[in-house]
Amino acid sequence: HGPGAQDFPVIMAASMSSLRMMKVLRTRAVTRAAPLRMPLAVRAQHTASSKIEAFTNAEKGPKDSLEYRIFFNAGAKLVSPWHEVPLYAEDGNLHYINEIPKETSAKMEVATDEVGNPIKQDIKKGKLRFYPYNINWNYGMLPQTWEDPAKTDPTLNVQGDNDPVDVVEIGSVAHKSGGVYKVKPLGVYAMIDDGELDWKVIAISVDDPKAALVNDVADVEEHFPGELEKVLTWFRDYKIPDGKGANKFGYDNKCLDKAFTMNVIKETHEAYVHLKSGARKNSEDLSLI
Repeated sequence: HGPGAQDFPVIMAASMSSLRMMKVLRTRAVTRAAPLRMPLAVRAQHTASSKIEAFTNAEKGPKDSLEYRIFFNAGAKLVSPWHEVPLYAEDGNLHYINEIPKETSAKMEVATDEVGNPIKQDIKKGKLRFYPYNINWNYGMLPQTWEDPAKTDPTLNVQGDNDPVDVVEIGSVAHKSGGVYKVKPLGVYAMIDDGELDWKVIAISVDDPKAALVNDVADVEEHFPGELEKVLTWFRDYKIPDGKGANKFGYDNKCLDKAFTMNVIKETHEAYVHLKSGARKNSEDLSLI
């Protein structure tokens, strides 16, 4: 039997209710399916930070004093920046410890002969040491590397300077002393300081605005015109105001390419491993803890 006339108001009401329900369900489905969109300005600013937050610092002693130290912690544990910060990042870049922020002159350095290897200010004749003028880049060292003073470089005929490999970070932002950062290696200078080999790796912080543009020495020349010459000149001449001679550089003063740089890092890391493992005697009395 078909519906009677008395049934039509009920059917119409039910149909209208169903239509309203379908509309609600469609709206919810569209809402769930629509992708979350951030404003363009927010998306553009989202860049992975180069600073490695797993490591923190604890300062001891008054600043600008012979006793001042910057220690490193991982959680509640005291760690050595030289021995316990990994050299290689998972993405193939490197970690470095910044010792001297750009546009400052206090000669801060990791104390390789002190337990825990804190950062301290270098001392000369009992006084805190300063460069004669500001350094124009962030300056630090590569963990788990070492330039062996008993090893003679076959090309340059000089020995290592008994220190970790130095890093000159050419980015636009000043890094804090004691900060651990991820950098992209670009090139290297073979500086010879008082007859010792003192590699200077040129690198850029991975979150620098120009980091994606530079992958090798030629890119630095293109996007940072004149910067490599400034680095060479600064490190060549900084001792002259103190009455010393200019530093020398191997390989005709050239900044060598990334492939050469990565080989230097590999060799100095191997030298470090030999020292740390005991395969090479610690005759320099370095602190390996």
